[in-house]
Amino acid sequence: MEKYFTRMGDGRAVFMSLDEIKADVQEGVDDAAKRGKIPPLTKSEIDHIVDIITMDGVVVGVRQGDQVVGSTDQGSETLDLVCGIPIDRIIQAQIYERGFGLDSSDFGFTDYNFKAVKSVASFEASYMEKALEGTVMPLLYGGMPNLGFYTKPDGPVENWAELLPLAKIDEALAAQEQAVEMAVHDIVYVAEQMDAVGSDGINLDTAGAAGDADFLATLMATEEIKRRFPNQGVEIGMAGEFVLGMHGRLKYKGERLAGLYPHKQVALAEMAGATVFGAVVNTNTSKSFPWNIARVCTFIKETVKEAGHIAVHANVGMGVGGIPMCEVIPCDAVSRADKALIEITRLDGL
Repeated sequence: MEKYFTRMGDGRAVFMSLDEIKADVQEGVDDAAKRGKIPPLTKSEIDHIVDIITMDGVVVGVRQGDQVVGSTDQGSETLDLVCGIPIDRIIQAQIYERGFGLDSSDFGFTDYNFKAVKSVASFEASYMEKALEGTVMPLLYGGMPNLGFYTKPDGPVENWAELLPLAKIDEALAAQEQAVEMAVHDIVYVAEQMDAVGSDGINLDTAGAAGDADFLATLMATEEIKRRFPNQGVEIGMAGEFVLGMHGRLKYKGERLAGLYPHKQVALAEMAGATVFGAVVNTNTSKSFPWNIARVCTFIKETVKEAGHIAVHANVGMGVGGIPMCEVIPCDAVSRADKALIEITRLDGL
């Protein structure tokens, strides 16, 4: 029986038969449909995923005219922090534009969160201004809401992760609500500095990492940024596929945030005024690439369907979007994940 080269969710190379691939694809679709309470992919879409997985070649591509735009988070520091090449952030932005052909990128502080940036916002704005002068592509200032940074001993509020095991429920809820207010203030303050130097937008990255309060801070900050600086674009990139209910009672526009999957998250991002929604579907490292990418496409197809005028960019970085969870990402898996997402979900970008 012929075997096809593919990957596991941790990047390990495996060979699977056509029947095994088809079975895993179907299981991945069924898992997403059950968890998200959404329609499964059609038979023709499932067959198309199987065709992409079994396609000849290391790298596969889309048809001419089906290309989508690409955006990044922490793009201005990747060559330095990830690759170990000591290049100034401003020069990195130019390399991404002119060397790698990115359609947009973001520019961020080494300690990539808005609480840390607040104290050096004027310096960061000066750097941002210089980066904008040397690039043509849209350049966003990026950071994480990162509510955890507001807890003691480094921050001013009590640590709800310590209060909850002690059954201090009311105190834990109040601490999260205080942190939301502080995070919104800091994000908007930084956005004001960036707007003054002509930033193309703000990238709120890894939204919801600390749970539903973190996502609420993201939505509230987005709403305030669009109210005060209407020319600023706002990109919301999620931390995970599922909003954890660390608080559990928080709502936005009447919708409870805890437990939302991407197709529900995108509607709230659009209500808040976001320009781009970075949808996330987590990679299961113990499952195969066929299982993972089929599951991703099922979620993202429904997310695109539920999006109104907001652009949907699936997060296809390490460990999300069907991409294996490993340090050096294999291009065979990446190109197949991209092709499947573009041709099946008809999303706006990656």
